[in-house]
Amino acid sequence: MKKKLILILTMVATFALVLAGCSNSSSETKTKGTLTIGLEGTFAPYSYRENGKLTGFEVEYAKALAKKMDLKAKFIPTKWDSLIAGLNSKTFDVVINNVGETSDRQKHYIFADPYVKSKSVLVTKSDNSKIKSVDDLKGVKVAEGTGTDNYNYAKKFGADIVPSSDYATTMSMIKQGRVQATINSREAFLTWQKDNKNNNLKYSIVPTSKIPNTKIAPIFNKDSTKLRDKVKKAQAELKKDGTLKRLSIKYFGENISD
Repeated sequence: MKKKLILILTMVATFALVLAGCSNSSSETKTKGTLTIGLEGTFAPYSYRENGKLTGFEVEYAKALAKKMDLKAKFIPTKWDSLIAGLNSKTFDVVINNVGETSDRQKHYIFADPYVKSKSVLVTKSDNSKIKSVDDLKGVKVAEGTGTDNYNYAKKFGADIVPSSDYATTMSMIKQGRVQATINSREAFLTWQKDNKNNNLKYSIVPTSKIPNTKIAPIFNKDSTKLRDKVKKAQAELKKDGTLKRLSIKYFGENISD
């Protein structure tokens, strides 16, 4: 009788461990039923605050992705220099924050499909006739976000980089003459320009031979392959049903995903 009792207890304990293991292996997100998303929330039109509320192209896109996956979207605004590192510490499940898919990042992280193909532009004052291309940036004061792709490109062209905390600050620095230029995305400048009419700034598109178009995609911890695949499926659905195109036109005036 005693042996039977021990056997039964052992079987119950083993079954409980199996269930626990199954539960852990099926938990693909940080919090059950929730897709936790890291972003800055300071970079219009991708993600920013309007009347204190988080909004923008990537915010709406992330909400639509989560909905397709039967999950609730939870956003964690984080500064850029800690953002991607948050994937390693599993502070969030995914980063959706205008992150370019580079060969270096591919070594350490995995990406879903790109939802934006971004073109780089050079922004200067309208009356600046000395800076006509990125080849003219050597020794020139340029505002860029520390650690960003734009920062790395500006450094490559020999610019004297002045750190900037956000896009609006960068534009103000150029207008005030504190810096002479910035390398940034065309999409961000067009949106800023729409909200800041009669400004004294201009932009020129940087040739792809100098800066390739950037594929912007959700980025994950390397262990999150199952979650990445589910996001890719949701992305395909959003492209097929026209949601991605609608959001592109709403925030940029044209379809920036093609």
